[in-house]
Amino acid sequence: MEQRQLGNSGLRVSRLALGTMTWGLDVDADEAADQLTTFHDAGGTLIDTADVYQRGHAEELLGHLLTHHIPRDEIILATKAAARRKPGPFGGGASRGALLAALDDSLRRLGTDHIDLWQLQNWDPHVPLDETLAALDTAVTTGRVRYTGIANYTGWQTATAAAHQHHHPTRTPLISTQTEYSLLERGIEREVIPAAQHHGLGILAWAPLGRGVLTGKYRNTTPPDSRGATTHLAGYVEHHRTERAARIVQALLTAAEGLTTTPAQVALAWVRDRPGITAPVLGARTTQQLKTALGSEELTLPPAIRAALDDISAPQHGYPETQ
Repeated sequence: MEQRQLGNSGLRVSRLALGTMTWGLDVDADEAADQLTTFHDAGGTLIDTADVYQRGHAEELLGHLLTHHIPRDEIILATKAAARRKPGPFGGGASRGALLAALDDSLRRLGTDHIDLWQLQNWDPHVPLDETLAALDTAVTTGRVRYTGIANYTGWQTATAAAHQHHHPTRTPLISTQTEYSLLERGIEREVIPAAQHHGLGILAWAPLGRGVLTGKYRNTTPPDSRGATTHLAGYVEHHRTERAARIVQALLTAAEGLTTTPAQVALAWVRDRPGITAPVLGARTTQQLKTALGSEELTLPPAIRAALDDISAPQHGYPETQ
């Protein structure tokens, strides 16, 4: 698998990442092991998780696999601190105490002495930004973290955080942002992507298959064995089941038929090669789904098909973005 630089850093990652949001829930230990082995054998290196996935169980599962199945030094391990409010003396969220405690908990669950990429999953308006970002510096200077990033920040939040670190020479620069991006969700093109590119942040795109809708399996019904049929993810999938989505899925089906491939592979290739994108983050329910997605590595979209997909999924741009 092709490797790419992540932002303005020396870190090289595979241009497809493996996500673990449903590990320990819809994906059991055996299936997770198969997925990790399949991804590793294909040349994938970047594995993304978070401390809130199944209340830490996804991290524990991944840590076990990195101990017994795949060498830790062959994987770029990325996790996130959710920065959510909770009771306690530190108040939760993105306070220094809460973040550093969360980091230590992640290290314990993952069974490692360092995280390759530690990401702040949410902006916290209740904590001074300087305090939040100083916690990232502490994590790096103490050797517990190699690189830092953010996730789900708006355009102005992305620019503010990146500029804050850049203008303090003793601070650790942010190298990445992780955000939803697909043919169904292109809102980040208005401000997040320009901000990330201006400040040298690589972009990791979660839900590159439109939460599963872009595979085409939800066109006429909800398959009983799909995420859309579960009580915990039905709303997550339903968010993108719109008339606009139906038109985009039909265009994907037409493109896939012409290229003798699958809609999922076309959708992933589109995201992967968009300006500013370092890697789509794949979240598969089964190993076979993952193998199908990995097939996109062999696909480069012809300019005419890319242009057609660009056109049918184009987001609304106006003032001030077009000035």
